[in-house]
Amino acid sequence: MQRFPHALVIMVSFILFVSLLTYIIPQGQYERQEDTVLHREMVVPGSFHYIEPHPPSIFQTFMAVPEGMIRAADLLVLILLLGGSFYVIEKTGAIRDGVLFTTGLLQGKEQLGLLVISLLFATAGALNGMQEEIIALIPVLMFFTDKLGYNSYVTVCVSFGAAILGAAFSPMNPFAVGIAQKTAEVPLLSGGAYRMGVFLAAFLLWMGMVIRYANRTRKVPAEPQTGEKNPISARSAAILGMTAITFAVMIYGLLGLGWGFNEMSAEFFVLGIVAGLVGKLGLNGTSEAYIEGFKEMIFAVVIIGLANGITIILQKGLIIDTIIHGLFTPLGYLPKSLAAVSMMVAQALLHFPVPSYSGQAVLTMPILAPLSDLIGISRQVCVLAYQYGAVLMDLLTPTNGALMAVITLAGIRYNDWFRFIIRPLLAILLLCGFALVLAVFLGY
Repeated sequence: MQRFPHALVIMVSFILFVSLLTYIIPQGQYERQEDTVLHREMVVPGSFHYIEPHPPSIFQTFMAVPEGMIRAADLLVLILLLGGSFYVIEKTGAIRDGVLFTTGLLQGKEQLGLLVISLLFATAGALNGMQEEIIALIPVLMFFTDKLGYNSYVTVCVSFGAAILGAAFSPMNPFAVGIAQKTAEVPLLSGGAYRMGVFLAAFLLWMGMVIRYANRTRKVPAEPQTGEKNPISARSAAILGMTAITFAVMIYGLLGLGWGFNEMSAEFFVLGIVAGLVGKLGLNGTSEAYIEGFKEMIFAVVIIGLANGITIILQKGLIIDTIIHGLFTPLGYLPKSLAAVSMMVAQALLHFPVPSYSGQAVLTMPILAPLSDLIGISRQVCVLAYQYGAVLMDLLTPTNGALMAVITLAGIRYNDWFRFIIRPLLAILLLCGFALVLAVFLGY
């Protein structure tokens, strides 16, 4: 049986496929105007019109590869430096000591460990939409879950999966609900209680499915150890303490100081150097460990760059607006509850060609907000439909570079991941559909 295509083949195939679509789908545009609050170009509702086609040439198609990497340069640098930093910490032995100590303490309480990890990542997703930052953590998390007896699917679910769940149901994620509420002219952080209620239900459902699978596939370690038998050294404790402080500073920087990728990159670069010196690797040893970490992250960087290339082709081909127009125009003829659920489905479908959910909010909310008024559903429900449909699809869409990088590092082929995640994702989306119908009924 022929092997399923490699992740690199999948990404290049998508670039060629969307390039072909620009020759098939009629090109069209909405007019745009600058929003002084969001500092973004916003779509003008009702301004869609078809234009003379100018699809990208084959050379322009392949130019999207380096252009995609250039556009995501600050993110790619973060992944390299974060990965290098953790490789240095791993070389000091601190990660191994910490994992052995923690797994010893969790002996007989492995499910609690999965729950705590998931809650931490879900919180990070809810606060700032964490995704790409998880890429460099996957090798460490796989070592940890392996010591607990769980496979790589569990690793991805309790980290990347939990972060996506937090981002999708968050009442405060600035890159999803924040942008969507601003664009839809809904008060920021409004409707938080209902969102938190649905988030709690979704998190419990998600963890129930993950723990059930984890217990079914768990392999009990041959020689279980206790925390007392694996004491952690003072040097390792110091390095892990510095790592924890670094993450605390990063969260404060993101939420309170407006940090971006460059500030995070600088912080983790310093962490790697200090950790290497404290861990007695020396300057040369630390440098060599950094280089090895860069090598481990290179493929993830390439995948992220290729994913950005897909977006560039769609923008140059001028078919995104046509897709939006075709997906959302029919919704005005549907009953309220069905229209709300259909909005979620349309947002989910749109997320394949528009892998940035913040960009998707800017593209769709100016169109859907006035459409919601005409249908008779609140703009708050419209924002909910966007959150659930767009953000949750980051668990599935191969145009999401972060997903492809995470599962590649975890050693999971995309077709295997698709078969694994489709049922849990459909279960969560079914809960979302019920939440939307209930929101319409309650006049949310």
